[in-house]
Amino acid sequence: MSTLVPPPSKRQRKEAQLPREVDIIPKDLPNVLIKFQASDTGETVGGSIRVPGSISEKQLEELLNQLNGSSSDPIPYTFALQNGDEQVDIKDNLYSSVLRPGIKTTEDFMTLVYTPRAIFKVKPVTRASATIAGHGSTILAVQFAPNSSGRMVTGAGDSTARIWDCNTQTVQYTLRGHTNWVLCVSWSPRGDVIATGSMDATIRLWNAKTGEALGGPLRGHSKWISSLCWEPIHLVKPGESPKLVSGSKDGTIKVWDTSRRLCLMTMSGHKSSVSCVKWGGTNLIYSGSHDKMIKVWDADNGRCSQTLKAHAHWVNHLALSTDYALRVGAYDHKGELPKSPEEEQKKALENYEKVAKVGGKIVERLVSASDDFTMFLWEPARSTKPLCRMTGHQKLVNHVSFSPDGRYISSASFDNSVKLWDGRTGKFITSLRGHVAPVYQTAWSSDSRLLVSCSKDTTLKVWDVRARKLMNDLPGHSDEIYAVDWSVDGKRVASGGKDKTVRLWMH
Repeated sequence: MSTLVPPPSKRQRKEAQLPREVDIIPKDLPNVLIKFQASDTGETVGGSIRVPGSISEKQLEELLNQLNGSSSDPIPYTFALQNGDEQVDIKDNLYSSVLRPGIKTTEDFMTLVYTPRAIFKVKPVTRASATIAGHGSTILAVQFAPNSSGRMVTGAGDSTARIWDCNTQTVQYTLRGHTNWVLCVSWSPRGDVIATGSMDATIRLWNAKTGEALGGPLRGHSKWISSLCWEPIHLVKPGESPKLVSGSKDGTIKVWDTSRRLCLMTMSGHKSSVSCVKWGGTNLIYSGSHDKMIKVWDADNGRCSQTLKAHAHWVNHLALSTDYALRVGAYDHKGELPKSPEEEQKKALENYEKVAKVGGKIVERLVSASDDFTMFLWEPARSTKPLCRMTGHQKLVNHVSFSPDGRYISSASFDNSVKLWDGRTGKFITSLRGHVAPVYQTAWSSDSRLLVSCSKDTTLKVWDVRARKLMNDLPGHSDEIYAVDWSVDGKRVASGGKDKTVRLWMH
């Protein structure tokens, strides 16, 4: 007997009677005046142009490529309408995004801000390609190499870090030396050195190619290491190796010379544990602490140039709008090695300025997440007052990250949600709901189209940022997932947590 379709429910019958919105574009829609403006330099292209009111995003793209003289090798763009201070994204066509909602009328002059999209498209991860056991305890940190998805490092509660070969899906090297939990791992933007920070209050440096320890531990902190960050490659003089900054539970921040293996500076000023340190592209070091303050330090002389006060509880995490560019240094998604140190510096500066330039000026924004359920968006170069207070989470915010292009901010919270915010103004965009337990971390794909989050509920979830909905649910771990990372070339996602296994996810 064939299966009968169940009769429609009361709700479905009710919905069927409601008037439906139809995506029909009126035939008599007049033309509108627009002008194109670059998001990074603020320059306009081609003056004012009269176009049909129903022009689609693809047609706008073709028109702009013709005006720029790049129609033979077209560049993909995203468009947004400049409406006062805010930007309204144009999806599908001008009519449904702008005219129908009544944001503008056909009489108004419209400025369309265009941003080049990533040339390559990252595919969403859909399956676990490997589950690799090896660690004897909870995995606390995961990071891919800055130039390929073939290698990855993890730090765990068994006092070791491990370098994994993701192509053969095996452990390549076990980095032994710490005497307590490895709390943070950081791969240098050159890809040749790995730094690990541990509960035993030491930092160790390892050769990323051979897995050998580079000398003994870096001692100096009196309590455990909470955060590590490398100096941006475009600030490193050719021929030198990048410096390392560390934050610790003892309330101090130290800058280390990694080639001579000594502490250059100790910056003290925080009254409590330092939870997060970041080294910005304008040679400033940012530190967030459990004393509710964020301090900005000059990396040359170690002076505290600003103290940003606004939070009412611990600062848990910081993110810079240029984080991704600083992490990959001189590499792009192809992962090719620069020929000389000078070229490396030039390439790294190009990568940095691509993200940092807004309206022709270098702008580095900082977002801080706190136990007071809020986040603040700052522009420390401009003022010590926050640009925006970002409220909406109902429990503490554990992790924040900017999308690689700086357009969005994602925040992960213990209220089971991931929220998306505008990376320029800090305005709330949407909540991504789906997790049923606290969300610990998020990671962006390098084209800023996808976001992956890991949670206490043992799943990873992949979100489509543009459609603002769940794309894939990835169960597989048997316990809480503490760390997740998406490789720079977009091929793999790695996750690790309480079940002591590393899982690699692919398309």
